[in-house]
Amino acid sequence: MENQSQIPTTSPEVIPGLESIILGGGCFWCTEAVFQRLEGVEKVVSGYAGGIVEEPTYRQICTGTTGHAEVIQVFFDPGKVSLEQLLEVFWATHDPTTLNRQGADVGPQYRSAIFYLNEEQKQLSERMKKELNDASVFDSPIVTEITAFSNFYPAEIYHQDYYNLNGLQPYCQFVVRPKVEKLKKYFADRMKNS
Repeated sequence: MENQSQIPTTSPEVIPGLESIILGGGCFWCTEAVFQRLEGVEKVVSGYAGGIVEEPTYRQICTGTTGHAEVIQVFFDPGKVSLEQLLEVFWATHDPTTLNRQGADVGPQYRSAIFYLNEEQKQLSERMKKELNDASVFDSPIVTEITAFSNFYPAEIYHQDYYNLNGLQPYCQFVVRPKVEKLKKYFADRMKNS
């Protein structure tokens, strides 16, 4: 990637009374579908973060040359769900050990990443990553990028709420649905009742 000073910066959206974090776990349709179902998560926005192109399009992102990752910005009520609980779901519902890949989705835009917004998020993410690696929870070391927020651009409208609106499409059935099922299996107690 190019020099850090050449990376454009934006300000993250803020919703009063809520905290947020930006997570990349492969295709944002998958991560969005998982986090939308968690109790305490009030809003999820699919987008692009960490790259060198301002206001990128999906077509540009798909080239793998912009430096962006497909991500979600998760807005949550810390009185209902903690950052640590969100990160537990994050680590468990994608493969954080594959570099620039999730399943058949290959390229740097599909990398596992946490774009932290403050020092608390950085320290907690790094601590959890170390603990998971030290405990050999995964067969291979975690390669999740943990880096300071520089930019976030919401994805095109047709990417928002994708699984909820297009759940019967083959990609959703074969790629997104298994991640939602994994959430139900391991974190049923953290899911919304609806």
